[in-house]
Amino acid sequence: MKATNVKTLVFSSSATVYGDPQYLPIDEDHPTSAINAYGRSKLHIEEMLKDITNSDDQWKIISLRYFNPVGAHESGLIGEDPNGLPNNLMPYLAQVASGKLPHLKVFGDDYPTSDGTGVRDYIHVMDLAEAHMAGLAYLHSKSRYSVMNLGTGLGVSVMQMISAYKKACGRDVSFEIIGRRNGDIGESYAMVKKAEKQLQWKSSRSLDKCCEDSWRYIALKNYQD
Repeated sequence: MKATNVKTLVFSSSATVYGDPQYLPIDEDHPTSAINAYGRSKLHIEEMLKDITNSDDQWKIISLRYFNPVGAHESGLIGEDPNGLPNNLMPYLAQVASGKLPHLKVFGDDYPTSDGTGVRDYIHVMDLAEAHMAGLAYLHSKSRYSVMNLGTGLGVSVMQMISAYKKACGRDVSFEIIGRRNGDIGESYAMVKKAEKQLQWKSSRSLDKCCEDSWRYIALKNYQD
């Protein structure tokens, strides 16, 4: 990038850099303390990018810390259906709803949350895409290094997600409660005021919309297959 004089960069970072939250909602000043390899890799790259901007003020870099991207393009042509066992909740739900998997495994129902299941901040991928465009526009007038959270500011539990997905697909979604996984945290959701103010961006798509778009993609893909 330096050799070709391209010094503007939007980096896809992650809320995993915060580790187990010390307080909620999580703002950009929250201490970073990644508790898994994925989070550590994101944090390490963030530190490298910050060092680059400190050494050369021509660089313009923003790290966008995603919370939990979900959903699909509303056309139903672009979405998420991973090979093998999905690692994330919504594609797992989608495969259960479509009959590829027999049931969803819910890892723990004894967290200190409203229904005992884990809570996360789910953001539609199209809101995320629009935030990228806002980030590029922001970098036209700003230099050096910035970090910003991308989320909705709302926490959604696993059971709430199951209910929303059942509504979207019109099918039952079988699940079983099993024990917690090592390294999982109980609750995580974003403070989003910085992005709203500086990027002039705010998520606009609801959880129901996330589920509806996800299911549209899965249904169309299964029909074509």
